[in-house]
Amino acid sequence: MTDTQLTFPPLRVLTGADVLKQVDGHRETCVDVVRRAYLAHAAGDSSNPHSAFLRFPHRPSSRIISLPAYLGGEFEVAGIKWIASFPENLARGIPRASAVLVLNSTETGYPYAVLESSVISATRTAASAVLGAEALVGERRARRVGLVGTGLIAGHVWKFLRDLGWQIDGLRLFDLDRAHAERFAGTLDAAGVEVEVVDRLDDAFLDCDLVVLTTVAGEPHVHDPELLAHNPVVLHLSLRDLAPELVLAAQNITDDIDHAVRERTSLHLAEQQVGHRDFVHGTIADVLNGTLVRDPSRAAVYAPFGLGVLDLAVGQWVHAQLAETGSGAELADFFGDAVR
Repeated sequence: MTDTQLTFPPLRVLTGADVLKQVDGHRETCVDVVRRAYLAHAAGDSSNPHSAFLRFPHRPSSRIISLPAYLGGEFEVAGIKWIASFPENLARGIPRASAVLVLNSTETGYPYAVLESSVISATRTAASAVLGAEALVGERRARRVGLVGTGLIAGHVWKFLRDLGWQIDGLRLFDLDRAHAERFAGTLDAAGVEVEVVDRLDDAFLDCDLVVLTTVAGEPHVHDPELLAHNPVVLHLSLRDLAPELVLAAQNITDDIDHAVRERTSLHLAEQQVGHRDFVHGTIADVLNGTLVRDPSRAAVYAPFGLGVLDLAVGQWVHAQLAETGSGAELADFFGDAVR
């Protein structure tokens, strides 16, 4: 092939504002994209290696995670998310997480898009959570919802619940920093919903049909089994809040068992305690396919590890929609003569 026959794809760069503009107003579609991605993954039409965690000896609370993946079927896309979590950023007045997502052609391997991905990551996390909530509750209805942790992810989960028309009478908000929870409450567009900031974590569990955990906890801090005695649905998005004894008493659902039972998650700690994984009853795809049914006699804990295939699915959808409108910056000769 001569140089004149070589063609390189343009590279489109999409900012966080670009991504958020597409997500806003299309949250129902986001949930459907995540649902289809889960089903494709469960059917084996994907490759999702374990995430790699880059840690820092001098910053034990910080990490950067790489999530490479391939998603086939209707998606046919490869790529990687590179996401940093630096909790100390909050004291600096900037968000804890920052991320980029690279989408690659599965025909040539060339990247064709780079997207700001903290919004992609939060969107797929919230969409996965609300998808699981509806599948386990059986309807878009929760008399009272408890939110433990009132950061970015909690805000995205609330927006999905709101925009998908969930019927909710009350919200209970708990954060270790009460002022943070009060600020969060002031940002909610929650007409007709009673919003209460509580001083005790217990109050975000007790009498709540749906409990959403979105903390940055590195080890279990919820130990009292009585908090789950009323058999709520718990969206354990932060993965490390629940002590093993609570996990072992619940019906446990995740998105991918091999991914979720590692890296000292609550599921991993429970496995280390009992020496097996029998307490993990299945995946959200099993619930969607009808092969796993909610057990109403105990709490249902949905702890999705967060798969790279979800980032690809949502990122590809966002890119496709925005490319049609010419949004973002297109670098027509990103590779150019340097690679010839």
